[in-house]
Amino acid sequence: MLGPSGVEVSRVILGCGNFGGIGSAPAFFGAGETEAEAHALLDAAWEAGITTYDTADAYGGGRSESYIGSWLQTKGPEVRERIVLTTKTFNPMADGADQGLSPARVRRQLESSLQRLGVEAVDLYLAHAMDSKTPLAETFGAFAELLDAGKIRAYGGSNVDADWIREALRCGAPACVQNSFSLLDRGDEQEVLPLCASEGIAYVPFGPLAGGWLTGKYRRGEEPPAGSRMTLRPEPYRHLDDGRVYDAIEALEDRARERGTDAAALAIGWLLSHPHVTAVVTGPRRPEQLRPALQALELDLSPPEHEQLAGVFA
Repeated sequence: MLGPSGVEVSRVILGCGNFGGIGSAPAFFGAGETEAEAHALLDAAWEAGITTYDTADAYGGGRSESYIGSWLQTKGPEVRERIVLTTKTFNPMADGADQGLSPARVRRQLESSLQRLGVEAVDLYLAHAMDSKTPLAETFGAFAELLDAGKIRAYGGSNVDADWIREALRCGAPACVQNSFSLLDRGDEQEVLPLCASEGIAYVPFGPLAGGWLTGKYRRGEEPPAGSRMTLRPEPYRHLDDGRVYDAIEALEDRARERGTDAAALAIGWLLSHPHVTAVVTGPRRPEQLRPALQALELDLSPPEHEQLAGVFA
């Protein structure tokens, strides 16, 4: 459950940021998964029991939402009624387009998202980033209006810090925080995770594999595989090209072999075993890449195992 909102999500959430692009970067709009490839991923996720799909208005310049919408049109009402949708707004939809969280823009962007998705409401609407130009009270006022109008069922923020959450609690009722968090990205452990836990806010991490680093695909002294994040958008991950990181990943692979699984599944299993993590967003590029997340659901790491694995990456 996402806090007290009444919105229930699957423990694994399909991240759709690569549908028709690579995230919100205008330079990659039109790249990423085609509509047919996106539909294949959505089918595989649904068949595996994943009911929750995460997108944003700017993913692929709107293509991600459109691809989900066209997929939903192929499904009967019994499927559509069980689908839980998250979308977000902040980033520009094209080079030079406006951005931010002003109330007028929030209302406009949600209407465009609903049209692309082909639905009357979304279950969770997130501020995709912190907006220094718009008071949060104004943004949350718009969110509250949309909630009252039945166009969203819950709201919250993504890529936010502890100060943002504290302000959010003063001006509204955030149900969910969605931030980057993994064995290689643990900045939220100090303040954000404890704050969400104490205030009853769902915490849903994305980037569970740190751009593919926790799969073991990047090897010491070797060129990154063609088409990988380190060849497309390496900037967020360059700091991981470090001997200590390679040591930790090799230790992760050893522990995974001991459990009869692989590094990716164990890394996601570590997140799912965290007492303050509600669900995990994973963004596979092909249906078979769902396997680690599904295996992770079966790992059931104990608290001591969770702590031991965290210590490897300390």
